[in-house]
Amino acid sequence: MRRNTFPTLLAFLLIAGCSTLGTDRTVVTGTGPDELLKLRSGPGLGFGIIMGLPDGTVLNRRTCVTEVGQLWCQVSLADAPQVTGYVSADYLAEQ
Repeated sequence: MRRNTFPTLLAFLLIAGCSTLGTDRTVVTGTGPDELLKLRSGPGLGFGIIMGLPDGTVLNRRTCVTEVGQLWCQVSLADAPQVTGYVSADYLAEQ
């Protein structure tokens, strides 16, 4: 008995292709030579700091939200996509 694997293969390709869906490359800019952009665990100043990002850090930007009048974007590090968090959109520029 022969099984049609096309639907399974198609579903796999769609899911795999969605892993980068909705992402844009962006770079950290405007923090200054002695400052770091804070990668936070949530969209706002009240969330914990995960790490500091210097100017020139390349990020994958996902969705952005406005919190208390400030635009925050969910990002991941381009070189380490498993590291994710939120940054202020004021310090992002298209790459």
